[in-house]
Amino acid sequence: MTDTKHPSGAPWRNFYGRFKGHNLRDSQQAYLEEDLAKLSPGAVGWEENPNRDNLDLEGLFGDKPLWLEIGFGGGEHLIHQAVQNPDVGMIGAEPYINGVAMLLGKIRELDAPNLRVHAGDVRDLFDVLPDGCVSKVFLNYPDPWPKKRHHRRRFVTHEHLQALAKVMAIGAELRVATDIEDYVRQTLEEVPRAGFEWIAESAADWKEPWSDWVSTRYEQKALREGRTPHYLTFVRET
Repeated sequence: MTDTKHPSGAPWRNFYGRFKGHNLRDSQQAYLEEDLAKLSPGAVGWEENPNRDNLDLEGLFGDKPLWLEIGFGGGEHLIHQAVQNPDVGMIGAEPYINGVAMLLGKIRELDAPNLRVHAGDVRDLFDVLPDGCVSKVFLNYPDPWPKKRHHRRRFVTHEHLQALAKVMAIGAELRVATDIEDYVRQTLEEVPRAGFEWIAESAADWKEPWSDWVSTRYEQKALREGRTPHYLTFVRET
């Protein structure tokens, strides 16, 4: 991130990834047109919120604790958590519009009034969340960027983790699931530097999934291809 800005006032942020893949089905396009706006957490983008005013979380969720999923893919885990935890406010951030459309289809099938969706870069969401408001964060199978020269594009870098830590409460939990061993290495190096403690006490704490875990399409692909999932749990310390 540099001091150069867009006309809207937004900082120039490199985005590495896809916003759209294969063509959407007519039903998925309808989900986006009919449902996405009403599921928005509020004014997140720079054009509609140039002053970067905080979201009205009380208006969204009352006094419920806030959980956040970063990059929810097809939404399997996010919708599961929202349905199983109606006493929690959930926000999911995902820039890949095909994944957003898939989640919206799931929301139509299941009742999840406590769920809001940001179809965009999670860094814009960090800008408008109050400090210390998030009590649990999920980072499931993030883009591994396997080439060494691309490791700076991973989420578990100083820029992203510093912004994430700012919006998390002391004692808040960060869960990271990945099947890429080098991503595990970088996570265990960088996340503690951002003020988190890895709370594993035995091998089972990273080899076995959380009790409320639901497997995703990305995990199933990893298992089919012979890669081992790792489940890392951190707690925000400072």
